[in-house]
Amino acid sequence: MYRLSKLRFGFPVFLFLALFLDGAVSQVFSVQMFRYPTTMISHLVVLWLVCGVIFEADGAFDMPLARWAAVAGAVFDLYYTGIFGVYVFIFPLVIYVTRQLVAWISPNFLSGLLIYFIDIAVVEGLGYLASRAVYLNDAAGSAFLVNTLGPTLAFNLAMFVILYFPIRWVYNWLK
Repeated sequence: MYRLSKLRFGFPVFLFLALFLDGAVSQVFSVQMFRYPTTMISHLVVLWLVCGVIFEADGAFDMPLARWAAVAGAVFDLYYTGIFGVYVFIFPLVIYVTRQLVAWISPNFLSGLLIYFIDIAVVEGLGYLASRAVYLNDAAGSAFLVNTLGPTLAFNLAMFVILYFPIRWVYNWLK
């Protein structure tokens, strides 16, 4: 059923649109998002991937989300971080974690918010640990929690609340 739908081509297009919108949001709102000592990081790619898993559970589609997540992770690594391999691993892991959570929690708006909260915490936590491992980051764990993870969670949860229903409409249109 997936290969006959518009979702086959629409999903990657919107995934890469979200990938570049992450950078555009960060550039346009850089004064507000990167004010010392706090940092808010936009994760619209993760939002699109998580919504893909949530809306995939509603229908009869079996999308190759892990493959698209790995490709998006490779582009994200090369375009934003400059270090290949971190998000190539993290984005498919987010797909796996989300699928495990969706198997236990029936997907709706509030449970999707909880799942997205967990996924953003995983993405940011693993990104922090990876940057600590290669000595790109020397911030203490408590400083990371207060100055990066908290504001990033707040920003991305607000983006989830704003974009959930438009993204659901796009998925239904692409089906």
